[in-house]
Amino acid sequence: MAAGLLATPAAAASGSTTQAGKVASSSSATPRPAVSVSKTKASPSSSDECPTRVTFSSRIKVKAYGGKTTVAYRWLRGNGSKSAVKTFVVKGKGVKYVTAKESSTFKGGDTKGWQALQVLAPRKVTSAKGYFKVSCGDDEWDGDKEVVNTGTVGAQAWVDERNCEATLIGRITTSGTRWVRYQWVVNGRVVDRDAVRVYGSRKVYHVIRPHESLRGWAALQILSPGDASSNRAYFKIWCRDSSPKVSASVDAPSNYEGDCPVTRTFTGTISASHGRGEVKYRWIRDGVAGGWQSVYFDGRGYGHQSRSVSDSWSASASGTSRRSIEIYGGPTSGTVEGKVTCKAAPPASKAWIQAGTSVKQVEAGCPAGSVTGTGSVYATGPIKVTVTWSLNGSVVKSEVLEFTSEGTQSVSFTSASDGLKGGNARFGIVGGGSTTLDYEAVCAKPAETPKA
Repeated sequence: MAAGLLATPAAAASGSTTQAGKVASSSSATPRPAVSVSKTKASPSSSDECPTRVTFSSRIKVKAYGGKTTVAYRWLRGNGSKSAVKTFVVKGKGVKYVTAKESSTFKGGDTKGWQALQVLAPRKVTSAKGYFKVSCGDDEWDGDKEVVNTGTVGAQAWVDERNCEATLIGRITTSGTRWVRYQWVVNGRVVDRDAVRVYGSRKVYHVIRPHESLRGWAALQILSPGDASSNRAYFKIWCRDSSPKVSASVDAPSNYEGDCPVTRTFTGTISASHGRGEVKYRWIRDGVAGGWQSVYFDGRGYGHQSRSVSDSWSASASGTSRRSIEIYGGPTSGTVEGKVTCKAAPPASKAWIQAGTSVKQVEAGCPAGSVTGTGSVYATGPIKVTVTWSLNGSVVKSEVLEFTSEGTQSVSFTSASDGLKGGNARFGIVGGGSTTLDYEAVCAKPAETPKA
């Protein structure tokens, strides 16, 4: 087609806004001109000879009220593309007529479609469609929608833009019936691959839904047979609300019953619909807001992302605690509740000396003697105690007793003594009770020699 069709739909829309602004400012003091357009004509409307040049024409009627009137228009095509915005100026007042034309050359193939003229300023109006059909073998378009042909397989591409999405439309042409492998490339990255059976000509599609405004180019590449590639079809996608949607949710720990103190953990999820950047949030603990924290989203791909966060609760007594997450400048999650029930601590184990402690002194070759003793300690449960035996105030034995459960342990001692004398032995728990027992002399004292 004609070189003027290379402009993207986004560029066309941009141009129309500018021209409309010029017309509005220039006609502020006079009534807006009336505009109408005739039905678009395709000449020839049908052909079986190639190459064929088809000319599209439509007459623009402008009723001006003086001064200069700028008229902006563009061509709309059945394949979804649009031409660049063009302008002309009419001077003076009265009815003015201008015929707009555009031509496309078809070198081969079976092609049909339509074109229509759309006036953007000083008033927006669109003509009726002019239809055409060309039937003469393999199609090769020149101009805007160029077909790159390897001899047997060709490809062409264009873009149909909508709010926050664009449909990539491609046509694969073959000299006969065959399977064709192809891929869509957007801004240099492969976004889709597939294989189709083509009977001379077939359209293929891919939809871009980036969730945020995006501009760039797309191309349809043939992988086999051959390695053809279409022209680059440029696009600019506008999203009415391109800001990411951020939300948060919180899960409470399961209810707990057991020993205290204990630490329980609330888990949260912060989600973003798309995009990248930092999201600030804070925990609301039992109605009290904490400090702001941050998570970062890297924005890889187009889709949903999430990050996990956590907050701890240290409970030393039975009770409940509530949590929610507030997004900075955004929503607050629902509130969840955790519950802790502390079991009563078992009574502390105790230990004491049992009855039956005994002490005895025996001869060990008078006047020498030997003192022996045995004592028992009873414990109500797990406990560790230190016990001592003292003889006449001096410690003769010290031992640590470790109980793992309720029970009794005994401690004995033997110590040399003076068999001529009696004394006492003390059995005690360090920091606890004790018992003292006396013992008697076991050796007779020698008789005294009379004095001369």
